[in-house]
Amino acid sequence: MTPGTPRPDVAAFLAYLEENAAPPISALPVEAARLVMRANCAVADLPPTPLARVQDWTIPGPAGAIPARLYDRRLDRLSGPLVLFFHGGGFVIGDLGTHHSFCTWLADTLDLPVLAIDYRLAPEHPYPAAVDDAEAAARWIAGAPDVFGFQVTGLIPCGDSAGGNLAIVTTQQLALRPASVPVRACWALYPYVGGGTDWPSHRRFGEGHFLAADDMAWFDARYAAPEGDPRHDCLLGPVPPTPLLLHTAELDPLHDAAHAYADRVAATGMPVQRLEAMGMIHGFIHFRQALPSAQEDCAAFAAAARAMLAGPLAVPA
Repeated sequence: MTPGTPRPDVAAFLAYLEENAAPPISALPVEAARLVMRANCAVADLPPTPLARVQDWTIPGPAGAIPARLYDRRLDRLSGPLVLFFHGGGFVIGDLGTHHSFCTWLADTLDLPVLAIDYRLAPEHPYPAAVDDAEAAARWIAGAPDVFGFQVTGLIPCGDSAGGNLAIVTTQQLALRPASVPVRACWALYPYVGGGTDWPSHRRFGEGHFLAADDMAWFDARYAAPEGDPRHDCLLGPVPPTPLLLHTAELDPLHDAAHAYADRVAATGMPVQRLEAMGMIHGFIHFRQALPSAQEDCAAFAAAARAMLAGPLAVPA
């Protein structure tokens, strides 16, 4: 495959989008954009994986209860790490439902409990509501490690896109002020890390590759994070002493900035595992049915995650 070109299934998907041109996210009211994402996930992703335990929960937050959902392939679990999952959607769209299928798959494939956090969304709740909720959820779980009926011995912040930002920022904040249990790793799928738009990948793939520059600007305007805030721009925040798993999509405008963050982590000597979905677009965890090759990328992510937890440099449980 020639670098910078879509895979066959991705090319067909992009052609379909172009031929059936719907209004871009940036042209929609917020509620309509949320409905579009829910509908897209419902038709483009695989059905949920059956699990022994799928349980809605609420977590105390800085502005009231934070909805959450626990996924586990086991009813009886003794102890171990918990994956703290933050959904993507530009801090504006996305919810527990849009990422439900992926979270069931992740919990089953990794044989780890996954707790998805339904943080507050902009523009109703602009920055820093999302990061406040994300950090509060992590600290609450660390302070009540047996609340789910098993002992949580470590946290693994994980997320895609905007959720990848929250996973990284939460890891950074827990490095500045540690929680009651350690952060064992940080797993980020095509994360938004900040850093502005002056990147080759942004210029090359900001049009015609699913995630458009205008849509990103629309998300940014509604989230309204101040420029240069280290709790939003991961390139300005502290580098946590935590292993990083970064999975990027080659045809993603966010690609280069994400690797710049990984470079910062690697420069400190921390383990960094990088995976690249060649010929793939942003958001691929939602397209496992529409883009069959995305299933292979997700499987590679799960294999790397398991290896990172078992590796000699992993943070002990």
